[in-house]
Amino acid sequence: MSTSTPTWFITGASSGFGLAFARYALSKGYNVVATARTTEKLQSLQAEGGDRLLTVELDVNRAGAADEAIATAIATFGGIDVLINNAGYAIVGALEETPEAEIRALMDTNFFGAMAVTRAALPHMRKRGKGAIVNISSMGGQMSFAGVGAYSATKFALEGFSEALAQEVAPFGIKVLVVEPGAFRTSLVSNAERFMPSHDAYRETLAGVRKAMLDMDGTQAGDPLKAAAAIDLALASENTPLRLQLGDDAIDAVRQHAERLLADLEIWKDVGSNTRLDV
Repeated sequence: MSTSTPTWFITGASSGFGLAFARYALSKGYNVVATARTTEKLQSLQAEGGDRLLTVELDVNRAGAADEAIATAIATFGGIDVLINNAGYAIVGALEETPEAEIRALMDTNFFGAMAVTRAALPHMRKRGKGAIVNISSMGGQMSFAGVGAYSATKFALEGFSEALAQEVAPFGIKVLVVEPGAFRTSLVSNAERFMPSHDAYRETLAGVRKAMLDMDGTQAGDPLKAAAAIDLALASENTPLRLQLGDDAIDAVRQHAERLLADLEIWKDVGSNTRLDV
């Protein structure tokens, strides 16, 4: 198949954003490599994709799996133009409510999994002298709030790594885009969000957060297909941003967070500056 047709490689494509990204790319005539831990969940895409769709089993936590999936994609379509690291899930719970094993498992999928797939794709992109790596973060990758510290920690890590990666791969013609969505009409709450058992000490503090997370399911304002189109537009731009906020809620929250940061910086700049060695 001609490599002139763009190829999107998407992790976590069985539902939510990943499924919407795959459907959008297929509607645009792109080739799509849709991956998930079980390919049975990807069969709904088959009628839409035909020979432009390749479904691949990929557990981003399994050693060597990313290399195998990337190699299969390249052998089928001749190249990968856009890698979208979307596989992930969320945890809701205060630190004391969340066992260390849960936090480590979350970091393995949301952070180390994305790094493994990126590492597998980079040699190919470098050789071609082009490509884009899209890391799906969250507005929670810029700020956090009670009850989502573990999830935000994985996204903070992903964003920090992405910022360095963008500088490392720019000389090779490779773009890096960090996407920070707000609330979108996906199955995150019902399919990919784990609620930790409530602790009496935090019941009141987290009651509103837990209720809001449950109540938002099916009521989110964001359209995942429009998110895919926004990503495509950003990648096509000569001035692709490092970070792209999606949804008015994300835009407002990130702006307010940045303004608070700048305000604190201004208030405390003299204290912070007055730490030089006296010579």
